[in-house]
Amino acid sequence: MTRADAPSTVVIGLCTFRRASVAETMASLGRLAPRPDARIVVADNDEAPSARGRVEAAAAGHPLPVTYLHAPARNISVARNAVLDAARASGARFLAWIDDDETAEPGWLAALLARQPETGAAAVLGPVHAVYGEGAPGWMRSGRVHDTLPVSGAGGQVLYGYTSNALMDLAHPALAGLWFDPARGRTGGEDTAFFQAVTAAGGEIAFAAGAVVAETVPPDRAALGWLLRRRFRTGQTRASLFAPKAGPARRVAAAGLSAAKVAACLGAATLRAADPLGRNRALIRGALHLGALAELAGVGRVEPYGQSGEAGA
Repeated sequence: MTRADAPSTVVIGLCTFRRASVAETMASLGRLAPRPDARIVVADNDEAPSARGRVEAAAAGHPLPVTYLHAPARNISVARNAVLDAARASGARFLAWIDDDETAEPGWLAALLARQPETGAAAVLGPVHAVYGEGAPGWMRSGRVHDTLPVSGAGGQVLYGYTSNALMDLAHPALAGLWFDPARGRTGGEDTAFFQAVTAAGGEIAFAAGAVVAETVPPDRAALGWLLRRRFRTGQTRASLFAPKAGPARRVAAAGLSAAKVAACLGAATLRAADPLGRNRALIRGALHLGALAELAGVGRVEPYGQSGEAGA
Protein backbone atom coordinates (compact mmCIF):
# COMPACT_ATOMS: atom_id res chain seq x y z
CA MET A 1 0.00 0.00 0.00
CA THR A 2 3.07 2.23 0.00
CA ARG A 3 3.30 4.83 -2.76
CA ALA A 4 6.42 6.76 -3.81
CA ASP A 5 9.89 5.39 -3.19
CA ALA A 6 11.62 8.62 -2.18
CA PRO A 7 12.02 9.05 1.59
CA SER A 8 9.69 11.56 3.20
CA THR A 9 10.76 14.14 5.75
CA VAL A 10 8.10 13.00 8.22
CA VAL A 11 6.47 9.69 9.08
CA ILE A 12 3.10 10.07 10.80
CA GLY A 13 2.69 7.08 13.11
CA LEU A 14 -0.74 5.76 13.99
CA CYS A 15 -1.35 2.67 16.13
CA THR A 16 -4.81 1.12 16.06
CA PHE A 17 -6.74 -1.58 17.87
CA ARG A 18 -10.30 -2.34 16.72
CA ARG A 19 -11.35 1.28 16.32
CA ALA A 20 -13.42 2.35 13.32
CA SER A 21 -12.40 5.94 14.10
CA VAL A 22 -8.97 5.30 12.56
CA ALA A 23 -10.56 6.14 9.18
CA GLU A 24 -11.59 9.58 10.46
CA THR A 25 -8.10 10.12 11.86
CA MET A 26 -6.59 9.32 8.47
CA ALA A 27 -9.07 11.60 6.71
CA SER A 28 -8.00 14.51 8.95
CA LEU A 29 -4.37 13.88 7.97
CA GLY A 30 -5.41 14.28 4.35
CA ARG A 31 -6.51 17.85 5.16
CA LEU A 32 -3.18 18.99 6.62
CA ALA A 33 -2.12 22.37 5.28
CA PRO A 34 0.24 23.11 3.80
CA ARG A 35 0.45 19.54 2.51
CA PRO A 36 3.51 18.04 4.21
CA ASP A 37 6.31 15.93 2.81
CA ALA A 38 5.04 13.02 4.85
CA ARG A 39 3.78 9.48 4.76
CA ILE A 40 1.46 7.65 7.13
CA VAL A 41 2.34 4.35 8.80
CA VAL A 42 -0.54 2.51 10.49
CA ALA A 43 0.29 -0.36 12.88
CA ASP A 44 -2.60 -2.74 13.59
CA ASN A 45 -2.13 -4.27 17.06
CA ASP A 46 -4.94 -6.85 16.84
CA GLU A 47 -4.07 -10.56 16.65
CA ALA A 48 -5.88 -10.78 13.31
CA PRO A 49 -5.35 -7.98 10.76
CA SER A 50 -8.79 -6.58 11.53
CA ALA A 51 -7.99 -3.00 10.51
CA ARG A 52 -6.51 -3.84 7.10
CA GLY A 53 -9.70 -3.34 5.10
CA ARG A 54 -10.58 -0.13 6.94
CA VAL A 55 -7.09 1.30 6.43
CA GLU A 56 -6.95 0.28 2.78
CA ALA A 57 -10.31 1.94 2.14
CA ALA A 58 -9.15 5.14 3.86
CA ALA A 59 -5.87 5.06 1.92
CA ALA A 60 -7.58 4.91 -1.46
CA GLY A 61 -7.18 8.36 -2.98
CA HIS A 62 -5.45 9.73 0.11
CA PRO A 63 -3.07 12.61 -0.70
CA LEU A 64 -0.31 11.06 1.45
CA PRO A 65 1.33 7.66 0.97
CA VAL A 66 0.02 5.08 3.45
CA THR A 67 1.69 1.91 4.74
CA TYR A 68 -0.25 -0.70 6.71
CA LEU A 69 1.67 -2.87 9.19
CA HIS A 70 0.30 -5.83 11.09
CA ALA A 71 1.94 -5.71 14.53
CA PRO A 72 -0.07 -8.25 16.55
CA ALA A 73 0.18 -8.82 20.28
CA ARG A 74 -2.40 -6.61 22.02
CA ASN A 75 0.66 -4.81 23.30
CA ILE A 76 0.87 -1.13 22.38
CA SER A 77 4.66 -1.11 22.67
CA VAL A 78 4.88 -3.74 19.92
CA ALA A 79 2.83 -1.51 17.62
CA ARG A 80 4.77 1.63 18.53
CA ASN A 81 8.09 -0.12 17.93
CA ALA A 82 6.88 -1.34 14.53
CA VAL A 83 6.16 2.27 13.57
CA LEU A 84 9.48 3.41 15.01
CA ASP A 85 11.31 0.72 13.04
CA ALA A 86 9.54 1.72 9.83
CA ALA A 87 10.30 5.41 10.36
CA ARG A 88 13.97 4.81 11.04
CA ALA A 89 14.28 2.45 8.06
CA SER A 90 12.59 4.99 5.78
CA GLY A 91 15.26 7.62 6.35
CA ALA A 92 12.72 10.16 7.63
CA ARG A 93 14.05 12.91 9.89
CA PHE A 94 10.90 13.18 12.00
CA LEU A 95 8.26 10.86 13.44
CA ALA A 96 4.92 12.40 14.44
CA TRP A 97 2.37 10.55 16.56
CA ILE A 98 -1.40 10.76 16.71
CA ASP A 99 -3.94 8.33 18.21
CA ASP A 100 -6.63 6.42 16.34
CA ASP A 101 -9.44 8.23 18.21
CA GLU A 102 -8.14 11.71 17.41
CA THR A 103 -8.36 14.13 14.48
CA ALA A 104 -5.71 16.67 13.54
CA GLU A 105 -6.37 20.34 12.89
CA PRO A 106 -5.08 21.38 9.43
CA GLY A 107 -2.10 23.23 10.91
CA TRP A 108 -1.19 20.49 13.39
CA LEU A 109 1.95 19.08 11.79
CA ALA A 110 3.19 22.45 10.53
CA ALA A 111 3.04 23.82 14.08
CA LEU A 112 5.04 20.87 15.46
CA LEU A 113 7.64 21.17 12.71
CA ALA A 114 7.96 24.94 13.20
CA ARG A 115 8.55 24.59 16.93
CA GLN A 116 11.31 21.98 16.71
CA PRO A 117 14.06 24.12 15.09
CA GLU A 118 13.17 27.02 17.40
CA THR A 119 14.23 24.91 20.38
CA GLY A 120 16.43 22.14 18.99
CA ALA A 121 14.26 19.81 21.07
CA ALA A 122 14.40 16.05 20.78
CA ALA A 123 10.60 16.03 20.88
CA VAL A 124 7.73 18.49 20.65
CA LEU A 125 4.30 17.95 22.20
CA GLY A 126 0.98 19.52 21.25
CA PRO A 127 -2.29 19.78 23.16
CA VAL A 128 -5.12 17.26 22.93
CA HIS A 129 -8.50 18.97 23.26
CA ALA A 130 -11.42 16.85 24.39
CA VAL A 131 -14.72 16.95 22.50
CA TYR A 132 -17.64 16.05 24.76
CA GLY A 133 -20.95 14.52 23.80
CA GLU A 134 -24.31 15.76 25.03
CA GLY A 135 -24.35 13.37 27.98
CA ALA A 136 -21.13 14.62 29.59
CA PRO A 137 -21.61 16.28 33.02
CA GLY A 138 -21.40 20.04 33.23
CA TRP A 139 -18.44 20.01 35.62
CA MET A 140 -16.50 17.88 33.15
CA ARG A 141 -17.19 20.26 30.29
CA SER A 142 -16.28 23.39 32.23
CA GLY A 143 -13.15 21.84 33.73
CA ARG A 144 -12.02 20.17 30.48
CA VAL A 145 -10.58 17.39 32.59
CA HIS A 146 -9.93 15.10 29.62
CA ASP A 147 -7.62 17.56 27.86
CA THR A 148 -3.99 16.44 27.62
CA LEU A 149 -1.26 19.00 28.27
CA PRO A 150 2.37 18.64 29.35
CA VAL A 151 3.36 18.59 33.02
CA SER A 152 6.13 21.12 33.62
CA GLY A 153 8.63 21.53 36.43
CA ALA A 154 9.44 24.65 38.42
CA GLY A 155 11.88 25.77 35.75
CA GLY A 156 9.34 25.38 32.95
CA GLN A 157 10.88 22.22 31.53
CA VAL A 158 8.46 19.53 30.36
CA LEU A 159 8.69 16.56 32.75
CA TYR A 160 6.55 13.90 31.05
CA GLY A 161 5.85 13.14 27.41
CA TYR A 162 2.99 11.40 25.61
CA THR A 163 2.42 9.99 22.14
CA SER A 164 -1.14 11.21 21.62
CA ASN A 165 0.29 14.35 19.98
CA ALA A 166 4.04 14.45 19.53
CA LEU A 167 6.92 14.94 17.11
CA MET A 168 10.26 13.19 17.54
CA ASP A 169 13.52 14.23 15.90
CA LEU A 170 14.94 10.85 14.92
CA ALA A 171 18.35 12.43 14.29
CA HIS A 172 18.66 13.68 17.86
CA PRO A 173 21.26 11.68 19.84
CA ALA A 174 18.90 11.40 22.83
CA LEU A 175 16.66 9.09 20.78
CA ALA A 176 19.44 6.81 19.59
CA GLY A 177 18.75 3.20 20.48
CA LEU A 178 15.52 3.94 22.36
CA TRP A 179 12.46 1.70 22.12
CA PHE A 180 9.09 1.43 23.80
CA ASP A 181 9.19 -1.07 26.65
CA PRO A 182 7.07 -4.18 25.87
CA ALA A 183 6.73 -4.81 29.62
CA ARG A 184 4.59 -1.66 29.76
CA GLY A 185 2.64 -2.45 26.62
CA ARG A 186 -0.43 -3.76 28.45
CA THR A 187 -0.40 -1.63 31.60
CA GLY A 188 0.23 1.68 29.83
CA GLY A 189 2.94 4.19 30.61
CA GLU A 190 5.17 3.03 27.76
CA ASP A 191 5.26 6.55 26.32
CA THR A 192 5.96 8.15 29.71
CA ALA A 193 8.91 5.79 30.19
CA PHE A 194 10.16 6.45 26.64
CA PHE A 195 10.17 10.21 27.06
CA GLN A 196 11.79 9.98 30.48
CA ALA A 197 14.62 8.07 28.81
CA VAL A 198 14.86 10.89 26.24
CA THR A 199 15.25 13.55 28.93
CA ALA A 200 17.66 11.36 30.90
CA ALA A 201 19.81 11.23 27.75
CA GLY A 202 19.87 15.02 27.59
CA GLY A 203 17.00 15.61 25.20
CA GLU A 204 14.63 18.53 25.71
CA ILE A 205 10.87 18.23 25.25
CA ALA A 206 9.22 21.39 23.91
CA PHE A 207 5.57 22.42 23.59
CA ALA A 208 3.72 23.80 20.58
CA ALA A 209 0.40 25.29 21.72
CA GLY A 210 -0.88 25.63 18.15
CA ALA A 211 -0.36 21.96 17.24
CA VAL A 212 -3.89 20.89 18.15
CA VAL A 213 -5.57 17.54 17.86
CA ALA A 214 -9.12 16.78 19.01
CA GLU A 215 -10.27 13.64 20.82
CA THR A 216 -13.93 12.69 21.13
CA VAL A 217 -14.73 11.44 24.64
CA PRO A 218 -17.00 8.36 24.39
CA PRO A 219 -19.76 7.89 26.98
CA ASP A 220 -17.85 5.26 28.97
CA ARG A 221 -14.98 7.71 29.49
CA ALA A 222 -17.22 10.65 30.38
CA ALA A 223 -17.41 9.39 33.95
CA LEU A 224 -15.57 10.16 37.18
CA GLY A 225 -14.74 6.48 37.69
CA TRP A 226 -12.85 6.30 34.40
CA LEU A 227 -10.87 9.43 35.26
CA LEU A 228 -9.98 8.05 38.69
CA ARG A 229 -8.74 4.78 37.22
CA ARG A 230 -6.74 6.62 34.58
CA ARG A 231 -5.02 8.87 37.09
CA PHE A 232 -4.38 5.95 39.42
CA ARG A 233 -2.49 4.20 36.61
CA THR A 234 -0.60 7.40 35.85
CA GLY A 235 0.52 7.56 39.46
CA GLN A 236 1.67 3.95 39.29
CA THR A 237 3.65 4.68 36.14
CA ARG A 238 5.43 7.71 37.55
CA ALA A 239 6.30 5.91 40.77
CA SER A 240 7.57 2.89 38.82
CA LEU A 241 10.06 5.15 37.04
CA PHE A 242 11.30 6.59 40.33
CA ALA A 243 11.40 3.50 42.54
CA PRO A 244 14.18 1.46 40.84
CA LYS A 245 16.61 4.36 41.20
CA ALA A 246 15.80 5.01 44.86
CA GLY A 247 17.08 3.22 47.92
CA PRO A 248 14.75 1.82 50.61
CA ALA A 249 14.82 5.00 52.67
CA ARG A 250 13.85 7.20 49.73
CA ARG A 251 11.05 4.82 48.73
CA VAL A 252 9.64 4.83 52.26
CA ALA A 253 9.84 8.64 52.34
CA ALA A 254 8.14 8.86 48.94
CA ALA A 255 5.38 6.51 50.10
CA GLY A 256 4.83 8.64 53.19
CA LEU A 257 4.63 11.79 51.09
CA SER A 258 2.17 10.13 48.70
CA ALA A 259 -0.02 9.03 51.63
CA ALA A 260 0.00 12.58 52.99
CA LYS A 261 -1.01 13.95 49.59
CA VAL A 262 -3.85 11.43 49.34
CA ALA A 263 -5.12 12.61 52.72
CA ALA A 264 -4.80 16.26 51.71
CA CYS A 265 -6.73 15.64 48.49
CA LEU A 266 -9.50 13.84 50.37
CA GLY A 267 -9.67 16.77 52.76
CA ALA A 268 -9.89 19.23 49.87
CA ALA A 269 -12.64 17.15 48.26
CA THR A 270 -14.60 17.20 51.51
CA LEU A 271 -14.28 20.97 51.84
CA ARG A 272 -15.48 21.40 48.25
CA ALA A 273 -18.30 18.90 48.47
CA ALA A 274 -20.81 21.42 47.13
CA ASP A 275 -18.63 22.28 44.11
CA PRO A 276 -18.64 19.31 41.68
CA LEU A 277 -15.63 20.50 39.69
CA GLY A 278 -13.50 21.42 42.71
CA ARG A 279 -14.44 18.22 44.56
CA ASN A 280 -13.79 15.97 41.59
CA ARG A 281 -10.52 17.67 40.68
CA ALA A 282 -9.31 16.95 44.22
CA LEU A 283 -10.41 13.32 43.96
CA ILE A 284 -8.69 12.90 40.60
CA ARG A 285 -5.50 14.37 42.03
CA GLY A 286 -5.82 12.06 45.01
CA ALA A 287 -6.13 9.06 42.68
CA LEU A 288 -2.79 10.03 41.13
CA HIS A 289 -1.06 9.99 44.53
CA LEU A 290 -2.88 6.81 45.55
CA GLY A 291 -1.54 5.11 42.43
CA ALA A 292 1.98 6.20 43.35
CA LEU A 293 1.48 4.88 46.88
CA ALA A 294 0.18 1.55 45.54
CA GLU A 295 3.19 1.18 43.26
CA LEU A 296 5.64 1.97 46.05
CA ALA A 297 3.83 -0.57 48.25
CA GLY A 298 4.19 -3.26 45.59
CA VAL A 299 0.55 -3.49 44.46
CA GLY A 300 0.38 -5.11 41.01
CA ARG A 301 -0.66 -3.05 38.00
CA VAL A 302 -3.78 -3.78 35.96
CA GLU A 303 -3.57 -4.44 32.20
CA PRO A 304 -6.21 -2.27 30.54
CA TYR A 305 -4.73 -2.28 27.04
CA GLY A 306 -6.51 -4.52 24.54
CA GLN A 307 -9.87 -4.25 26.32
CA SER A 308 -12.52 -2.49 24.24
CA GLY A 309 -9.88 -0.54 22.35
CA GLU A 310 -8.27 0.91 25.45
CA ALA A 311 -4.96 2.46 24.50
CA GLY A 312 -1.74 2.66 26.44
CA ALA A 313 -0.78 5.93 28.00
